[in-house]
Amino acid sequence: MIKTLLLSATILTTLVQLYASQAQAADIKIGDINSYSALPAFAEPYRKGWQMAVDEINVAGGINGDKLVIISKDDAGKPSTAVTAANELIAQDGVVMLIGGYFSNVGLAISDYARQKKVMYLAGEPLTDAITWSKGNAYTFRLRPSNYMQASMLAEQAAKLPAKRWATIAPNYEYGQSAVAIFQELLKKKRPDVTFVAEQWPPQGKIDAGSVAEAINAAHPDAILNVEFAADLVKLVREGSARNLFQNRPVVSFLTGDPEYLDALKSDTPSGWIVTGYPWADVHTPANDAFVKAYEAKYSDYPRIGSVIGYSEIEAIAAIMKRAKSTDTDNLVKAAEGASFDTPFGTVMFRKIDHQSTMGAFVGKTAVVDGKGKMVDFQYEPGDKFLPSDSEVKTLRPQG
Repeated sequence: MIKTLLLSATILTTLVQLYASQAQAADIKIGDINSYSALPAFAEPYRKGWQMAVDEINVAGGINGDKLVIISKDDAGKPSTAVTAANELIAQDGVVMLIGGYFSNVGLAISDYARQKKVMYLAGEPLTDAITWSKGNAYTFRLRPSNYMQASMLAEQAAKLPAKRWATIAPNYEYGQSAVAIFQELLKKKRPDVTFVAEQWPPQGKIDAGSVAEAINAAHPDAILNVEFAADLVKLVREGSARNLFQNRPVVSFLTGDPEYLDALKSDTPSGWIVTGYPWADVHTPANDAFVKAYEAKYSDYPRIGSVIGYSEIEAIAAIMKRAKSTDTDNLVKAAEGASFDTPFGTVMFRKIDHQSTMGAFVGKTAVVDGKGKMVDFQYEPGDKFLPSDSEVKTLRPQG
């Protein structure tokens, strides 16, 4: 009898220890939503970036001893699909946080879902200022430098040009509208003599580049602001070049220096455009050199800006989770405010006032080198240099 009791106690102790061990090694599930089918040039490098960071974290012991798991869904570039995906990730997959997004209208839809369901959302790529300001909420944070930040960087360079008459070309949805509005506002503050004489708003993904080029040419602007990207950018450059749209006319352009878009332009890359981007091969800092080396070793490929965003999202999550020591949403939000984390661009943080990260961007010019598009004459602009003060943010963001 005594032996039986001792054996039962031993078995019970072993089961308790096994259960405790399993509980300590639980999976932390994060829900990723992105435009994998709609914009693979960005989304596939983005996936590689977050996967590399996840692998590094789990090999090093996970987050507070727990394994990090990403459950990923495709939003097809549609806000409604993104919301459906978010609901599935929360209700069916049991994720504790949402990340991702590319298009600004999609990011806003996920952000509003996060507000309603009280779940944390880290928007990696959506650039609209509304995400952190006019439609900002307690549960949404943003990683990449916003339209305001990038427009500030570009307006600083544009103000040095002799151009007075400007034209704008941008996709007709939230991102393009927001980028044009803030660039116009910031440039006029620096140069009151500037006027905007023409604008073109082609539908995103469906640009009639020849007609756009002819309309802008007819207005005879001194300079152009471009916000087109991906396939629309390639079409605009080719049709605009054929019609001499860019001849002796400065162009300032959001994102064109990102390798995703320079890769697509190839030898058609225009020379001398002032752009934001990521000149991955020529940024020799310890953080970027280590990132590029690890990325090339893992994938036999070079990183794009999507790779940086995906990788940095996971680094941010790890920092937040370790700080929170919990997956409770309120604890995560509190831990994220003021949290600092490492990225290939260096250490950045999330501001408490508006949940915007201080990640910066590279500003330089486009060129063709060895038959390929390249970003040259660049410098890194830290994000905090181009963010408004707390008092200004209070007038832009809902309080409470």
